[in-house]
Amino acid sequence: MESAAGQDLRDALPEGLGAALRGTAEEIAALLRGGADMGLPVPRSEWTVGEAAAHLAQANELMADIAAGRARSYGDGTPQSLATANARALAEFDERRAEPLAAMIVTQADAYLKAWDEGVTKGTVVTPLGPMGPDVLGSYLLTHMLGHGYDLARALGRPHMIDRARVALALPFLITAMPRVTDSARTAGLNARYAIRLWGGGCFGVTVNGGVVSVAPQPPNRPDCTIVIEPVTFLLMALGRRGQWSALAQGRILVRGRKPWLAPRFPALFRAP
Repeated sequence: MESAAGQDLRDALPEGLGAALRGTAEEIAALLRGGADMGLPVPRSEWTVGEAAAHLAQANELMADIAAGRARSYGDGTPQSLATANARALAEFDERRAEPLAAMIVTQADAYLKAWDEGVTKGTVVTPLGPMGPDVLGSYLLTHMLGHGYDLARALGRPHMIDRARVALALPFLITAMPRVTDSARTAGLNARYAIRLWGGGCFGVTVNGGVVSVAPQPPNRPDCTIVIEPVTFLLMALGRRGQWSALAQGRILVRGRKPWLAPRFPALFRAP
């Protein structure tokens, strides 16, 4: 018979997240198992395919450990410390072959879901980007896999696995993480209220008051600037994989409100870790 705690945790797992985690891990593994050249460079990165896949395998293991209640230290939440932790972890892990890494990516995603099923994690957990609820941890794992899965797909010339449904499941993590990755030099002296709306549903609000950023699951009343954006474009921009100008030119971003000139400043307020 399952425990009450286990049932509560499964009830908290957003609908579709388990399938998205398992499916994304399997699709990334399929990219690698399809005869991937592990020495290819990843676009806009210093890593090769093998290094990016090794990082994914390690990160999935890290998230599974956190979900299982095993404390793990991994930087202090700043982009610089995470980059240092990533480099150290890769230097200590020399596996770069496609099949073992593909298997590890899938196995550790399954281990994360197993921890949910067993009801191990309760309350707030400590992650590389600070404390968050167990439900947001799953969104974090998905977002991380989608970002690096996209990189691998581009490097290998294959279709990526980001879609509208998976972006919606990534949103809880992004809302939680955004205040933690603000660029204080860009927010200094700024006062603005943004409404961010994704095509087909999904929205949140960002308020900058005296340079301090707060994010809420609902847009503010009377926003200064409303940004309406295609979901996949939004996630790629949030993860630093795409710039705003080509998206604007292609009509994937629409802007309205009393102060539309605030829109181009928005992406630069954050630094993707």
